[in-house]
Amino acid sequence: MLLKSLSKYLAAIIFCSGILFVGCQKELSGDGSIIAPVLQADLVTKVTIKTVSGFVTNENNIAVNGAIVVVGNASTTTDKFGYFEVANSLVVQNAATVKVSKPGYFNGIKTFIAAEGKSAFFRIKLIPKTVVGNFSSTAGGTVSLTNGMSLAFGASAVVIAGTNTAYSGTVNVAAYWISPTATDLQSIMPGDLRGLDTATILRTLTTYGMAAVEITGAAGQLLQIDSNKAATLTIPIPSAIIANAPASLPLWYFDENIGLWKQQGSAVKTGNTYVGDVKHFSFWNCDVPNNYVQFNCTIVDPSNRPVKSALVKIYVATQPSNARYAYTDSSGYVSGAVPDNASLVMEVYSEPACINFVVSRNFTTTSVNISLGNIVIPIANAALITGTVNKCTGSPVTNGYVIMTKNYSNFYAPINSDGTFTFNTTLCDVTVPITLTGVDVGTLQQSNPLAITVGTGNNNVGVLTACGTSITQFVNYTINGTSYAIDGLTDEYGQSINPQSSPFSMYISGTQLTGSGTSANSAYFNFNEPGIAVGSSQLLNSFYTRQINDSTSFTAPINVQVTEYGAIGQYIAGNFTGSFIGSAPTNTVYNISCIFRVKRRQ
Repeated sequence: MLLKSLSKYLAAIIFCSGILFVGCQKELSGDGSIIAPVLQADLVTKVTIKTVSGFVTNENNIAVNGAIVVVGNASTTTDKFGYFEVANSLVVQNAATVKVSKPGYFNGIKTFIAAEGKSAFFRIKLIPKTVVGNFSSTAGGTVSLTNGMSLAFGASAVVIAGTNTAYSGTVNVAAYWISPTATDLQSIMPGDLRGLDTATILRTLTTYGMAAVEITGAAGQLLQIDSNKAATLTIPIPSAIIANAPASLPLWYFDENIGLWKQQGSAVKTGNTYVGDVKHFSFWNCDVPNNYVQFNCTIVDPSNRPVKSALVKIYVATQPSNARYAYTDSSGYVSGAVPDNASLVMEVYSEPACINFVVSRNFTTTSVNISLGNIVIPIANAALITGTVNKCTGSPVTNGYVIMTKNYSNFYAPINSDGTFTFNTTLCDVTVPITLTGVDVGTLQQSNPLAITVGTGNNNVGVLTACGTSITQFVNYTINGTSYAIDGLTDEYGQSINPQSSPFSMYISGTQLTGSGTSANSAYFNFNEPGIAVGSSQLLNSFYTRQINDSTSFTAPINVQVTEYGAIGQYIAGNFTGSFIGSAPTNTVYNISCIFRVKRRQ
């Protein structure tokens, strides 16, 4: 094992190059034989993938609960740990996609090459859809971000999306710059940096910066640019890569329907930015296209057991910062596209936060696909973590799972029919602290988190008891005697604290989701946070719900009775009852009662 400094490790993920896992032009069949390369991308052939799983977090690396995840013809929602898993979904072989949606965020989309009967694993971080400025559609205007990204619109250049009818009014611009030097680029960018050029040939892309943009009207309606006009997009170039940035390069937009970038237009280097005209909004990317071949290998431990969710990195030997990453699936397998005719280095890490790689291999590519076969983790880095999860009665849990948190990353293991579980993993160091939480899906109970230090070799952590802590969440309320329930496992719940408010405020929200991921019902309220504890009474500051389309005020102060207040990662619960009065002239009285229980995020 070689020790690298954290700064060097982070630098290695800075420049997003044509090295790209989960992407290929020349394919390997399921039995490993070579399939003749094709010039045009096959986006028709489908395969059934065994499982697709992963973890979804928000911009603060907090688990996202209740996000809608669509994989091919199947869908699911993330649980309170942000975990999702879809089995036996039918996907496009050359461009399978994982699409994650949650209100208030741009869609998180990952694209990969699927193989019949294989699995895939992802870590996805959602980008907040924040309005950064606005302008009058009639006059046009420019919206600028502090990082140097900007969007310039001409007069009367905006239409209502879908109908293409002229829009008149305020245009709100939600935008986010995705830096090519971002350490979390792999988890936040859409797709897998493969794109169709103007000849519809599939290429890998070297990115010099991306932008996520959405424009909406005053009433929230989705807008687009008039097809006869364009907006000017300016994307900053980080100083770390500006010396190598070409004078001009193609622009590419992300097509969410197929999960690939498409070449359209070009951008010119102007100072420390790229400037180009775009004719619609989604994600845009400044890229240079590249050629590549297919790579694969399987990561196993010294006992030939597969290592799941290991981080694999490949880079050009002479350019350590020219690298990309992917994760092994449940069978330890990882595949993707790498430069042809190049000298490359592969390194395997336990997880993103590790500063030590556990194994390294040098290899050279030609113009044909390459497989490195089994890569064996040294015994000094391999760890087997086992245990048992029992119910309150002492009998084994038969329907559940265990979440392991290690170096700020979560890992998932199913509970077997006899109550046992296994994590076959690698360690950054000789010993590593971990936290284990067992969940009994049948009874909706979880264990108290077990904090323990494990080492290389076999680690039996004993028995976790999934008892005493319910994983149930809900925000249920009545308005003038009519009840509304947001209490399903697939619904979405939130809790946060606003330290800028005076006094500090605790925010609670609940959203009932339909199968399409849209909101069918929602409630949001906040109350004073200082002095909060079990049994305390906190002053309610506001209450909003979809059922009340009225400006309301309190008829008398309302207090929230707190009945449960666990640590972060546990739960807060309470209730309140009171009346609001609507605006004149109707002055409608709304008698409201509410009970809630959600997981604490802060």
